[in-house]
Amino acid sequence: MKKIIYVPGKNPKPPAEQHREQLWRCLVQGVRRINPDVADEIAAADCFTLVAWNRHFYDSERDINRITPWVDRLLSTEHYPESDRESVRTVGYRLARTLYQLGDLFPWLIPALPDERIRASIRDTELYFSNRDNIACQVRDIQKQPLREAATRDDKVLLIGHSMGSVIAFDSLWELHHLENMQHCVDCLVTIGSPLGLNYVQKRLVGLRSGRTPNYPGNIRHWVNISARGDLVALDPDLANDFSEMIEQQHIESITDHRAGIFNHYRDEKGLNVHKSYGYLVNPVVARTISDWWSNT
Repeated sequence: MKKIIYVPGKNPKPPAEQHREQLWRCLVQGVRRINPDVADEIAAADCFTLVAWNRHFYDSERDINRITPWVDRLLSTEHYPESDRESVRTVGYRLARTLYQLGDLFPWLIPALPDERIRASIRDTELYFSNRDNIACQVRDIQKQPLREAATRDDKVLLIGHSMGSVIAFDSLWELHHLENMQHCVDCLVTIGSPLGLNYVQKRLVGLRSGRTPNYPGNIRHWVNISARGDLVALDPDLANDFSEMIEQQHIESITDHRAGIFNHYRDEKGLNVHKSYGYLVNPVVARTISDWWSNT
């Protein structure tokens, strides 16, 4: 069987089934715009699993009614305004990008950064990396369950990790490979809006801080990384150079980055949000990646 496993990013999410429904709508609609036949096959298959780790991490949930109208708007729009593209070229965006870069190079500056979103993002990430109250291990165990099940059935797996979800996915695959000796490969790891290019993150990954060699998971066949213009979480959008040792050490067959001309058009009451998962899932490059995997697996 073919399985698509999705790992969401940080922040509280709606109840799992409601969240899954909206993600699934976006994924299928994105593929439908690329290849309607493949979209029909995916929609008819019982193939989509949401790794609902957020409720355990935050102990709170979002109201789905605050999200659904904006997802409806996203899916009903095929031609997006040029202003979406222009908004990621502003002076304000360039300033925010510079602040993020400084925070990545000099973490001790983070408390002094003026943007509360940056500070809040770092706090959540640090909670995970510090494994306070064993929270990171518990989150990774939630992530591992569908991967273990897929391995027992020899399923073909497309694993999508958004934002912090890509970090959880990467750490979980390392532990499954090195601590549980799981050789079953994820056919394709797709990371969207991923912070895995940041120095701050790379130094704290389970494999890279463990002192073991090799330091990378060996159970990924292909890795596709996709970053939208203006997505400050994906501050370093090129992962192939950062993780080139995975190819050199023959842990993976390919790592491919997509960044040129990629836009995330999700918009809500606060305006354009180029990091939002729903916008990534309907992006044609993401959709093409999913469609190609489904057709060629």
